[in-house]
This record gives sequence, C-alpha cells and structure tokens, in this order.
Amino acid sequence: MSEIVRLKNVHKWFGQNHVLRGIDLAVNRGEIVAIIGQSGSGKSTALRCMDRLEIINEGEITVCGHQFGNDISHQDLKQLRQDVGIVFQSYNLFPHLTVEQNITLAPRSVRKMAKNKAKEVARHVLTQVGLLDKLEAYPEQLSGGQQQRVAIARSLAMDPKLMLFDEVTSALDPQLTGEVLRVIENLAAGGMTMVLVTHEMAFAQKLAHRIIFMHQGRIHEQGNAKILQAPATPELQEFLSTGL
Repeated sequence: MSEIVRLKNVHKWFGQNHVLRGIDLAVNRGEIVAIIGQSGSGKSTALRCMDRLEIINEGEITVCGHQFGNDISHQDLKQLRQDVGIVFQSYNLFPHLTVEQNITLAPRSVRKMAKNKAKEVARHVLTQVGLLDKLEAYPEQLSGGQQQRVAIARSLAMDPKLMLFDEVTSALDPQLTGEVLRVIENLAAGGMTMVLVTHEMAFAQKLAHRIIFMHQGRIHEQGNAKILQAPATPELQEFLSTGL
C-alpha cells in the first residue's frame, strides 16, 4: 500500500496556543482513518492542515504527492485542492443555485469541464448519494441530511484521490446522521481513501481501519477498533467513559 498522506513533525500555533505539537501520521491509499478526541485536542486543525486550509508553522506535509511546509506555490495549491475533497459540519452550499448548479460549478470553473459533461457528472454523484431526484431543488428545499449529502456529492464531482470529513454529522439529528453515514459507508466500500474527524464512536469502530486518539495536540494513542474496547491509556479511557 502506498502512502497518500504523510505528516512529519507538524506544529501549529494560534497565537500563544500550541495546537499541534509534533504530529507524525501516515495514511495509506484505500485506508480509512478516524480521528477522535476532546474539543480543542487539535483533531480538526490536523485535518485542515492536510488541505492547507491551515498553514503549519513547522514540519512537512505530503498529500497526494504534493509536498509542502509553510509555503506552497499557487499552482501546487490549486492541484492539491483538486486532489483532495473536504466536507465540513456546515454544508456551505450556495443558496441561490440549484443542487445541479452547486455540483457543476467547480468542475466547470476549475477543471474547465464542458457543460454537458459536468451535468453528467452531477447526475452520477447524486446517484451515489441517493439524491438524483433533487437535481433541480434549491438548498432551502432540502433537509440538513440531504444538504450534507449534496456537499459530499459536490466534492466527489472533482474526482478526488482523498476525502476529508470534519464532524459532518454533528449538526444533524440521529435519523439524518444515519443518512450521511450510509453514504460514507458506500464510499468506503468503493475503496475511497478517507480521513474522518468524528464523535460517532460506533461508526468509527465499524468503519475505520485505524482510530487515532488526539490529546493536547498530540497523537496519544492509535490502533484498530479494539482500542475503543480496551484503551491503553487513562486519557482515552476517560474520554470514552465521558462520551465526549
């Protein structure tokens, strides 16, 4: 298995707050990695650094063959963003555009895809997330779960090599959460490489090849799903016992 993500001694400060304290992490192609931890542990920051939405202060990151520290050329950044899809807790759909228009915008503007081809891609990715019938709907006409599934489809339309998910279900009720998690499960079954920041422990245990527990800006413990049943450190044991 070849590496698709590598973080080497990554440090990140926000002012005086040392959020990431020397992160070393590798993710192999086809692997699903779930990152868990308390609020403020650095898990979302680590994820955002992979797409260079946060600029690191020290260390080195390689993602999909693109290597960068605290600097990257405009062209390399553009290519990185084409290779990596990222979905957030907030859906960030354009309210004045239909579902189809939201999905075709990036392929047409970034990849210079022909209009008819982009429409074809939109239909394909909406079928993947079970929302082909919402092609002409506007975001306000969709439930939260449906909007999140459209956000996933929009990322898939760019044909990414890596998908990043940052607490994508935290704003949803249990039923809508189930809709979104089923989409992610289907992506996993198709072999998509994924890194997920999640508070859904049962989902992480079921889906992830590897679970990473972050604590105070460091990778404190990692392993397969068994670490949730038999944590090796008191910090992970306490985290699991408090249910976040």
